[in-house]
Amino acid sequence: MKIDKLLETILPKARIKSRLIDVVSYASDAGFYYLRPEAVVQPVSEEEVRALFALSHQHKIPVTFRAAGTSLSGQSITDGILVDLSQFWNKVVVEEEGALVRVQPGVIGAIVNAFLRKYKQKIGPDPASINSAMMGGILSNNASGMCCGVSKNSYHTTRYIRFMLPNGNAFSTEAAADYDRFGTECPELYRQLQALRDQVRNSPTLHEIIRHKYKTKNTVGYSVNAFIDYEHPLDILAHLLIGAEGTLGFISEAVLRTVPDYPAKSTALMYFPDIYAACQAIVPLTVSGAEAVELMDRASLRSVEHMAGVPAEISTLPETAAALLVEYQGNNQEEVQEKIAVFISVSPELSLLNQPVFTVDPSEQALLWKVRKGMFPAVGAVRASGTTVILEDIAFPVEKLGDAILDLQALFKVHGYDKAIIFGHAKDGNIHFVVTQAFDTPAEIERYDRFLQEVVALVVKKYNGALKAEHGTGRNMAPFVETEWGSEVYQIMKTLKQIIDPDNLLNPGVIINHDKNAHIQNLKDLPKVEPEVDKCMECGFCEHKCPSRNITLTPRRRIVVRRELLKLKRQGDKKQHKELLQQYQYDGLDTCAVDGLCATACPVDINTGDLVKRLRRENHSDFANNVALLVAKNFKPITWVVKVGLQAGAGVNKLLGAHTLAKLTKGVKDVLPAFPLWSDQLAPAPDIAAHIAKAAGSKAHAAVVYFPTCISRTMGNSEGNKKSIVETFSSVSEKAGIRFLIPQNINGGCCGQIFSSKGYSKAYTFTVNDTIEKVWQWTDAGRLPLVLDITSCTHTLQNCRPALSPENQQKFDALRIIDSIDYIADFLLPQAKALKKKGRVVLHPVCSLQKMGLEAKFVNIAKQLAQEVTVPVQAGCCGMAGDRGFLVPELTQSATFPEAQEVKQQIYDGYYSSARTCEMAMSEAVGNNYQSILYLLDDCLAHSSNDVSRSRVEGGAPVVL
Repeated sequence: MKIDKLLETILPKARIKSRLIDVVSYASDAGFYYLRPEAVVQPVSEEEVRALFALSHQHKIPVTFRAAGTSLSGQSITDGILVDLSQFWNKVVVEEEGALVRVQPGVIGAIVNAFLRKYKQKIGPDPASINSAMMGGILSNNASGMCCGVSKNSYHTTRYIRFMLPNGNAFSTEAAADYDRFGTECPELYRQLQALRDQVRNSPTLHEIIRHKYKTKNTVGYSVNAFIDYEHPLDILAHLLIGAEGTLGFISEAVLRTVPDYPAKSTALMYFPDIYAACQAIVPLTVSGAEAVELMDRASLRSVEHMAGVPAEISTLPETAAALLVEYQGNNQEEVQEKIAVFISVSPELSLLNQPVFTVDPSEQALLWKVRKGMFPAVGAVRASGTTVILEDIAFPVEKLGDAILDLQALFKVHGYDKAIIFGHAKDGNIHFVVTQAFDTPAEIERYDRFLQEVVALVVKKYNGALKAEHGTGRNMAPFVETEWGSEVYQIMKTLKQIIDPDNLLNPGVIINHDKNAHIQNLKDLPKVEPEVDKCMECGFCEHKCPSRNITLTPRRRIVVRRELLKLKRQGDKKQHKELLQQYQYDGLDTCAVDGLCATACPVDINTGDLVKRLRRENHSDFANNVALLVAKNFKPITWVVKVGLQAGAGVNKLLGAHTLAKLTKGVKDVLPAFPLWSDQLAPAPDIAAHIAKAAGSKAHAAVVYFPTCISRTMGNSEGNKKSIVETFSSVSEKAGIRFLIPQNINGGCCGQIFSSKGYSKAYTFTVNDTIEKVWQWTDAGRLPLVLDITSCTHTLQNCRPALSPENQQKFDALRIIDSIDYIADFLLPQAKALKKKGRVVLHPVCSLQKMGLEAKFVNIAKQLAQEVTVPVQAGCCGMAGDRGFLVPELTQSATFPEAQEVKQQIYDGYYSSARTCEMAMSEAVGNNYQSILYLLDDCLAHSSNDVSRSRVEGGAPVVL
């Protein structure tokens, strides 16, 4: 029986992914190994996981659990059943006023911290991937990070866990009764754990080895310190599961002790003549109380010299130089300064190239951390196409770190890794090194093998360090676990695996692997595919931003599929290539919102939306492109037709019932999937001609030019609003005493987004050139700012320069195009008088606000107009993308679900955003009417009493241009 049919006996078909595109796209994680699963499943309960375990044992099919897939050592891939936990296991409950937090494996670490922020607490582990990594991986890899050291890692901050063994038995260390039940239901495991505990405790040699190893970070093998730290077999097993990389059981829930999130911070970048001198400063910094001490060698500093805002002195450092990024933290600045003073008192004894300059400015601190965090991606961005980025993770005794790094750099030269860089958490003796190479020839694979063998010898035999400090053993270091721990401890680990998973079906090949060449098996090939995405390292940092992540593909998986298509083509596999290409149309292209938010999270700035736009463009026939161009050239009558259609739809609903057209179009769409779906949020806008007709005045007295977007002109109204968006813009301007212009020929104007997002390049090019020429006239050759009332339209127009003619590029450069958010903050609020504040409001920051850097300004506006402002923790792209909600409504429904569920937990006095189509999507999802934030301002403002301002703008009435 086929795997999908077997799985359908225990899971609904909708949560079984076994198409070619599914198994291909899940074959990669953030590491450099590749295994194609037989199927991907998404269980929602422990009962379904238990059934999966039973099926696995019955049919001898391996099972691997995966959360975010950001692991770097190959521990979240399989050629069996891959269990995706990213969608349905995302509970977060803050307990005991933030002292504890209860989590499921599919919630992102940064989301947990966001819920803890108001309690001034955070989880202990702080991996660099925390914005993407999920709690399942953070626990199963025993994650640590930049500040947490050993004492605050997952192992030491986990209070309770609930878990299931491969035999289907589930236990919780939170339930007192489970301690006795464990012995009753799993007597042999219980006895073996006792025996292993006693073996460790009765051997001074084993006890000392284990204690020594865990004085520094170490994630090689199983967390055998549990045999020393805990007495009861259930507690021992629970902590063995932390760091077990999903090879011993399934963690369904955990309760973690939180740590303080200190409000006061002071940060400095210190330069030293060489790496050895930098290492001599580590102990004094640690003793003085530094929370973070990050080491960077000269090669790593060179990799970020080009970044905007990077301190200029970095480029002038000598060739042997190194740096330490140091941060002190505390409850207040006085406490922080006391710690700094201790270090400064001993700093003259160190070989510093500069006098330490500490900053408390958050923006300057963010820049310094950007330097540190930008090193790994900087190497990835400049690597040769087709090569893989290999990020290794080792630890040495701090007192020997300088010597160890010099030895490591010598190995780089011997094996031809000329562009290798070193950075890391110096306080813990934990360093990362990055090398790049291809795995496309036996010679290259052999080179990597020789290099890694020598690294192992250096770390273990010369320095008695750790081969993996925080990234987990995975496949990468599985052949060397015994080398590091010795045969007796390794035998204990093998015994654990054997008694818990005797058939070796749970993530086989990870941690315990008898193949001494496992580290060079199933290596990932990253062929050169297309310029938009060749830099992709498949790290997965982008995935949490993607609105289609829960229904089809993510940016990473879109790129993985593109690479597979190329490989299939090269192999001459026409059948699979055709099948994959057909599936990619919907999964890869139709459901991509091209919102570009993936680029904001991507370490190498890849905007997968650009790739999708190009592919859409290439898919269009000449006929389709000519039709789009015809629409662009006749945009004014086209918008009139659309508006008439909206009025007709509204009339049908009024005559036959409020939801008639939505039901009718849904029925048609069931038969013809390409047919657009009517939304009950669609409401035709009043004609702005009458509004313009009453305007009077001259351009000389105007402060701005107002560009009502085509969406506002056609559907600029919503359910329950007495005013259209154009009327509301006029109202707030009048109350603030700001005069504006509305161009008489505005009805033909468009930003071009409708054509750009669909890949109609000719129509887009025509539209933006035509619009910029008009804007040049409207704004008096750029003298007046141009204001748009939909943020996505503002963003599109602000970024249209590449599509403009040379003449229009010169005009564009003289223009000032601003969003309604800028207009409110910079023009209206300084002049306006607030009459009242609303109570509690919730905001939906649209994608373009984030890309334009206006989200903070948007939130600050709301804080001036409401007593309490909420931005949902789960706020993200709504997936509307202009028209996706009409054409692919399942995309918008999926994208808005997490945010909507959070918003529905409270009742608000107002729901606000800054883009009409996004407001429609959120209104549908939440069941409450979202409006432009201009409506909030209109509700709160009285007429300005600033006589000077009102005189200057002649009363605030609009004028015709």
